[in-house]
Order: sequence, then structure tokens, then C-alpha cells
Amino acid sequence: MNYDTITAICTAQGEGAIGIIRLSGEESVEITDKIFKTPNGRKIKEYGDRKLIYGHVYDGEKMIDEVLVAYMKGPKSYTCEDVIEINCHGGIVPLQRILKLVLKTGARMAEPGEFTKRAFLNGRLDLAQAESVMDLVSAKTTKGFDLALDQLEGNLSKKVNHIREDLLKTIAHIEVCIDYPEEDIEDMTYEEIGKSFSDVKEGIGKLLKSSETGKIMRDGLKTVIVGRPNVGKSSLLNAILRENRAIVTDVPGTTRDVIEEFISIKGVPLKIVDTAGIRETEDLVEKIGVEKSKEFFNKADLIILVLNMSEELTKEDEKLISLIKEREVIVILNKSDLEPKLSQEHLQEVVGSKKIIKTSIMNESGLEEIEDTILEMVYGGKLKSDDNSMVTNVRHIDTLEKAHKSISDALDAVKQGLAYDFIEVDMKNCYDYLGEIIGETVEDDLIDKIFSNFCLGK
Repeated sequence: MNYDTITAICTAQGEGAIGIIRLSGEESVEITDKIFKTPNGRKIKEYGDRKLIYGHVYDGEKMIDEVLVAYMKGPKSYTCEDVIEINCHGGIVPLQRILKLVLKTGARMAEPGEFTKRAFLNGRLDLAQAESVMDLVSAKTTKGFDLALDQLEGNLSKKVNHIREDLLKTIAHIEVCIDYPEEDIEDMTYEEIGKSFSDVKEGIGKLLKSSETGKIMRDGLKTVIVGRPNVGKSSLLNAILRENRAIVTDVPGTTRDVIEEFISIKGVPLKIVDTAGIRETEDLVEKIGVEKSKEFFNKADLIILVLNMSEELTKEDEKLISLIKEREVIVILNKSDLEPKLSQEHLQEVVGSKKIIKTSIMNESGLEEIEDTILEMVYGGKLKSDDNSMVTNVRHIDTLEKAHKSISDALDAVKQGLAYDFIEVDMKNCYDYLGEIIGETVEDDLIDKIFSNFCLGK
């Protein structure tokens, strides 16, 4: 495919040692040669590809910057096109000057994600691999990075393709039987078709199961610390972060707003929020904080409810306990270093099967058990921490759910002994949905939408 030549800054904005302007397209070398001069006057192609070429960028007779130019001849490049990367001094001024010069010389500004989009359209990456590029860039933990790298290597695509290939064999056999009934072709028994569909359903189910953990690894577990004022919520946040992020005093209601932080606990990313103590108050500022706390409470994946062991349960505690019955919760029984007035046994009767951890944040006891409990809840005892084969992308999860429903409907039709024509519709829908993940059966509008979420230069 022939596309026009695009360009963008592909390093982060701001001061730095090096900045890079990338060009991709059949005129990349020609455009660069017009503004780039080497000491000996040789052109870029005279050096051959995959070399760093020293020289200067000029705007007419005016020297703009001292640079190194890298030339990668297509199709052995990121986009499968001729690619030039101009390595200049970092900083806003040199980057913007060279970018404007490249645009003036014949390139156009790349759209967000257009370099990776071209890699997809030119067949270097499938759609699932292309989407993993953005996950690599935005990874917040080493585990999230490893998951994205695993998908960039094509491991998710291989699993999806394997399921599709198994399904295609059945589709092909059934379609031949429908289209050529007069031919002497042995029909698949309903038992054989059912076995094939069951295997496909199981494969999709495993991918969906992995997504429960995979999405957390990518986006972070939304964790909210709640409790009434002065039970130790902010102290717990500081202890988990290993820094004094929240103000801690003996005055109830010190935290009047929500405090958000991102942290990795043994490879599991947490979006952790310390909320204002939830209580009835006439203080306008604190009241706003309490309302925001309730909003975060409702959206949380995991709730850490902090109670004071040195005090009996209050009405505010009991109200919070009533709100967590259907939620994923860890109950923290804090201030265990003080004289106890609330027993763990009594509390267990009140909260039912919820996990209770006795802590003294002041003495740093119980913190490791909190972390281990979070890990156990994330992995559910079924996924090992070194298992990178997880589905993390929301679009993939949604498409897998549709594929799972389609194959389930097809399997139901088989069990009812319906005609091949009825079975064919659902199994082909399943095949197409799986194709959407890797980009084989995806609409152009969806492709544009996916890449519009990428950053410029990628």
C-alpha cells in the first residue's frame, strides 16, 4: 500500500538529552535529504539503511541543530515503510523547529496512533498486537508491562487463532453438507459437532476467566479505604505507600477530600483512595468530602473497611457494615495495641464471611497480611503470578463475551437437534467475533476509533 509521508515527535515533550522526530512513507528519505547535510555531502541512501548518520539540519542556509539520522528501509521497519528518525537535542524548541521544517518540506502531521495503524494495515502486526503497544506505553507496573509484551509477541493472537481454526473445520464440514447434499460426504454426528463446540466454548471461557485478573493488572484494582473519622484510614494509606502522603492527627475529620495514589503490591497495581470519614456532619467542606467518599465507595473493586478495636461498634460503623454485604471487602480491625473493646469473634458474627485482619498501624503489624490477602483475592488461587497469558483489553473482553454467547447458542441448537442452517448462524457469528480481536473481521470505523486513543508519534 502507498500512503503519504507522515511525521510526528515520538519522544515525551519537555527537556531531555535527546528528542526524536519520526517520518514514515515513501518520501521520508527525500524529505530528510532536503533539510539534512552530512559533513562529506553524501546522501542518506549512500550510507545504506540501519545506520546512524551524523550531520546538521538546515532551514535554507541557517543551521537548526546538530543531529543523528537513522534510516530504516521498508519493509524491515516498524511501519513496513521507509522510516527516518531524526535524533536531535531534547527540548521543546529544537523539536518544534525541526518538526515545522519537515512539515514545510512535504510531510503531513501524523494522526494519533497512525504509525502503529500503518504497521497493522501493512500486515506487520495484527490488531491485538497493535493495541498492546499502547498498553506497553501506559503500563504502571512490571507485571502490566510483561502482560502487554506477551500480547505484542502474539501469544493472545495465537490462542484466538487456534480456537478459530478448530471452529473453522466444523464450519467447513457443515457448510459442505448444506450446499452439496447430493454429494457422498459423511455427515458429522450431532455428538461430534457438540464436542467441537464444547471445546471452543471451553477455550473462550479460559480467556474470559483470565480477563478477571488481566484487567486489574492493566488498569489497577480500584481500592477504597473507608471508615468513620479517626479510625486510622490515613495512617493505613501512609503505611501501604511507605510515605506520609495523608495528614494524620487525633482530630476527627482531618481528611476532608479523597486522596488518590497508584501503588504496586507485589506486582499487582492498586488505584488506592483514602476517603473522608463517612459520618453525619454540619461542616460544609467535610460534607462535600463525605459525598465524594460515597461516590468512590460505589465504584470500588475492593473496599478496605477500617474499624477501631479500642471502641465498640457505633451506628456509623454498623451502617457501613450494612453497605458492604454484597461487595469484595477486607475488614481491618485497627488499634490492636490499645485495650480492646471490640472482639474479633463478635465482629466476625456481624460481618459474616468477610476477611478480618487485626492490625496496629502505629506498630506496623498486620500490613503484610493485608498485602497477601489482596494478592489472594486478585489471583483467586487459580492464576500464578508468572502467568502472562491474560486478556487485559476491554474491547477484547466484550468481543469474547459475544463469541461465548454465540457458541453457547450454537451448542444449545445442537442439543435440541435443530437443522444445520440454524446451527450455522451462531457458529459463524462466533468465528467472526473472534476475528474482530485480531482484526480479520473488523470494520474500518472501529479501527479508526481504536488508533485514535493512541498518543502522537506512536
